[in-house]
Amino acid sequence: MNTPAATVPPARRLTTSAMIASIAEEGQRTTKAPFGHALNRLAEERPDVVGLSADLAKYTDMHIFRDAHPERFFQMGMAEQAMLGAAAGLAEVGLTPFASTYSVFATRRAYDFLCLDIAEPGLNVNVVGALPGLTTGYGPSHQATEDLAILRGMPGLTIVDPADSVDIEQAVPALAAHPGPTYTRLLRGAVPTVLDEYDYRFRLGRAAGLRGGRDVLFISTGLMTVRALSAAKELERDHIDVAVLHVPTIKPFDSDTVVREAAKGRLVVTLENHTLVGGLAESVASSLAYAQTTARIVPIGLPDAFLAAGALPTLHDRYGLSVAAIKERVRREL
Repeated sequence: MNTPAATVPPARRLTTSAMIASIAEEGQRTTKAPFGHALNRLAEERPDVVGLSADLAKYTDMHIFRDAHPERFFQMGMAEQAMLGAAAGLAEVGLTPFASTYSVFATRRAYDFLCLDIAEPGLNVNVVGALPGLTTGYGPSHQATEDLAILRGMPGLTIVDPADSVDIEQAVPALAAHPGPTYTRLLRGAVPTVLDEYDYRFRLGRAAGLRGGRDVLFISTGLMTVRALSAAKELERDHIDVAVLHVPTIKPFDSDTVVREAAKGRLVVTLENHTLVGGLAESVASSLAYAQTTARIVPIGLPDAFLAAGALPTLHDRYGLSVAAIKERVRREL
């Protein structure tokens, strides 16, 4: 006999938290809303900084800035094209806009406005896209699995994929100081705090070696750098020595460092929260090809497909982004 809906326990019915779950591992240190707090600190020092949102301030951590500086915040509604056009106008009169929405809407919906209103005149507009790659289980309408591929070809656009709260907090003032347009893949909410353990400093356009290793080289970006570090530590138990090179800037790409590290004879594994088409793996491969350097590359990333909806941890296992899946892949390839 069917159970009446009224008798189903609420805990079983309200399961949406798994759809946009924290990307932090169990027991990992986190920082709440690092982008919002970093932007607020920057705004206290720079009166030219303004914020815009396409009706998603709460979901891009822009609400921290909004509440502290309401006179410098512009709620544009569900209209990303209008938001980017307005941001361009604000930049034209000497202000420094940070415009936030979901990555899918900034890239798929508003590409032409980003290209011709912002990138072509080289304006300092900082587009901040939440839910990059597979950071939601809501399905293809919200999963920006191809945003890097869409934007890498845009002339003059700087693209940043931060790994954790430390990366985000250090990137915000660097983006504001950069003279041209930027796009950042935002990790929001309770964001892992990891890179402070590695004497890390964000440098726009530069990759950073986080740990050495003689057997395998992980080249990673975004949230996958945190997974790479965890997998590297756990692979030590199997006597597999893994180095980790973090690439926080996808464009301009630090080809020199990547080629130098990849040429040391280790298995090279790229890790990205993005389709394998047009992202980090192809950037690494083309850098090696242009430098006439050979290395065996194993790409870990998302398939060239529209992904399923579902609970986020389950999807990360299914598509190979979990720490367990990374370790298993490395063991198979060695």
